[in-house]
Amino acid sequence: MDCGIFTSKTVLLFLSLIFWAAGAALAYVGAYVIKSYDNFDGFIQDKYALVPAAIIIGVSVVMFLFGLLGCCATIRESKFGLSFFFMIIMVMFAAEVAALVFSFIYQGKINGDLERSMNDAFAKYDGQGTETKGVDYLQSQLQCCGVKNYTSWSNTTWFTSHNNTVPLSCCKNTTQCTGRLDQPNLLNVEGCEAKLERLLHDVLVYAMLVILGFAIIKFFGMLSVCVITCKNGSRRSGYQPLYA
Repeated sequence: MDCGIFTSKTVLLFLSLIFWAAGAALAYVGAYVIKSYDNFDGFIQDKYALVPAAIIIGVSVVMFLFGLLGCCATIRESKFGLSFFFMIIMVMFAAEVAALVFSFIYQGKINGDLERSMNDAFAKYDGQGTETKGVDYLQSQLQCCGVKNYTSWSNTTWFTSHNNTVPLSCCKNTTQCTGRLDQPNLLNVEGCEAKLERLLHDVLVYAMLVILGFAIIKFFGMLSVCVITCKNGSRRSGYQPLYA
């Protein structure tokens, strides 16, 4: 068998066989991104931030559905099957590139959106509303306090109406902490904005690296389809087994 054909078939079979694993990985990444944003949705007003995750999950579904097609088309060297497989790979490649572009665009918008939405949520903190649950969850999970730092609470209604104290979710140890600012050793003093920003950046970078890796695989898959199709068109016709 021609070395180029054998190599191209091997690449396509490898690509087809990892479609299911890749689909599962992309589905996990997409779900992880959505879950990360959902946990802090009160602070993220721009819902377009979920577009990359939605694209990732859509791509994973396509990968599950067409993995078998890739195997069959490659082994039988079906011109129609390989052409259809090429179109699938190209669409998925374009979708992954689009997800990367959206990720890069949103990455630069995180700072301004977070500061505005977090200031609004912290200002509405009243100890029982929806914003309260979101703020408490944020501060306890990220071990932070206030927007910029723990003294940011001094500008809120909660602070002035509760004897100049911060919520207990700011405390390192709730059994000893009373929320007073003169006990910084009992409080998480770092601000939540910086920590949440780092978390969202890490999630985006993680997703972007995974997408980039699979996009590279798709690129070589498209090249392999071209090699097999061109070789068959110029040298022979009909079916040739993989291990001729």
